[in-house]
Amino acid sequence: MKVEVVAIGSELLLGQIVDTNSSWIGEQLALAGIDSHYQTKVGDNPARLEAVLNLALARSDAVICCGGLGPTQDDLTRDVIGTVMGAELELDEAIAARIRKMFSSRGRTMPDNNLRQAMVPVGATAMAQQPGTAPGLVCPIPPAVDGGAEKVIYAVPGVPYEMKEMMTGTVIPDLTARSGQSAVIRSRVLRTWGMSESGLSELLADRITELDEVGNPTIAFLASGVEGLKVRVTAKAPSEEAAVAELDREEAVLRPILGDIVFGLDDQNMEAVVMGLLAERELTVAVAESLTGGYVAGRLCAIPGASKVFQGGVVAYQSRIKFELLGLAEGPVVTEGAALAMAHGVRRLLGADIGLATTGVAGPDEAEGKPVGTVCLAVAGSEAERAATVRLPGDRERIRQFSTITLLDLLRRELLDGDLA
Repeated sequence: MKVEVVAIGSELLLGQIVDTNSSWIGEQLALAGIDSHYQTKVGDNPARLEAVLNLALARSDAVICCGGLGPTQDDLTRDVIGTVMGAELELDEAIAARIRKMFSSRGRTMPDNNLRQAMVPVGATAMAQQPGTAPGLVCPIPPAVDGGAEKVIYAVPGVPYEMKEMMTGTVIPDLTARSGQSAVIRSRVLRTWGMSESGLSELLADRITELDEVGNPTIAFLASGVEGLKVRVTAKAPSEEAAVAELDREEAVLRPILGDIVFGLDDQNMEAVVMGLLAERELTVAVAESLTGGYVAGRLCAIPGASKVFQGGVVAYQSRIKFELLGLAEGPVVTEGAALAMAHGVRRLLGADIGLATTGVAGPDEAEGKPVGTVCLAVAGSEAERAATVRLPGDRERIRQFSTITLLDLLRRELLDGDLA
């Protein structure tokens, strides 16, 4: 059973609304073990919508149309589905009565144009769920050739809570019944930092080739900017337990290949992992920030329970603050030595076990003779210290964000491998 999702509405193409419905529908299909290979967005144009639906039916067994079921003239989904079915639209009195009741229960009179929502292609049936005025429709499509399989179009509203109720109440159960098989699709994400997408692809090339030959599980890369590169493993199996076991086996294969660039799984971000390691070791941390301007402190503070670990931070943007408050010797401030002095200074100032520091060049007016993107980072404890200089790409904002996660990764590695305090 292959299912295609078609999101309808010119506002989606114009960027006025972000299409979160399609991503949610795709997730639900995957959880139900139903394959979905295509998602399409199309504007409120009957000819283009008809063409999209015909293409979808040619390559998929079922199509989920989301949107275009309202009462206005640009809500064309019902009409176009009727054309594709080769069926006229007729007024469904039960739906009309339901809509009238919704208006009367709120002390309002139903506008006549709401009766458009009660027009249903002959042969289609309305879904039992109808939280709003727009009914969902199940529309069978006759086989294109004698002996062929019937296909189906599901029409659901674009209003998210209405769509979700119909998806879980009608669409997913109906698709599962039509597929005649029970399966689940589950994914696991290995989150990495410190390697480019091309480098990661090269590292995993042999394993990907091996999996391509068997077809299950599969590996994909998701570039997530300042959140790192994600390696997504997806498995399809008859049951939840079998899918999880498949993911466990594949993770066991990938871990030795990827090594310590893997910092977390699924929704674990870098700061959550670091704060967990600090808590396990009963260590506290403080931060001295120059070019990041509080970004490191902000990410640490966003983790529940941060007060048990995070002592505080100093945004020492001006060199004078670095000298007078953190104890740096006067001189260049974009050096590893300056970063280490800042880390030790904030550790002593705020009484923390570990000090972190960032200093660098985020823009041309801060150059100190160094290229933009030059960043010095430091981690300092009472027993050990570590500094690093990196060259980071992008504009001012990206440099600051990349500096933040790179520093946290430096701390993560030291906590795993070193003896900072």
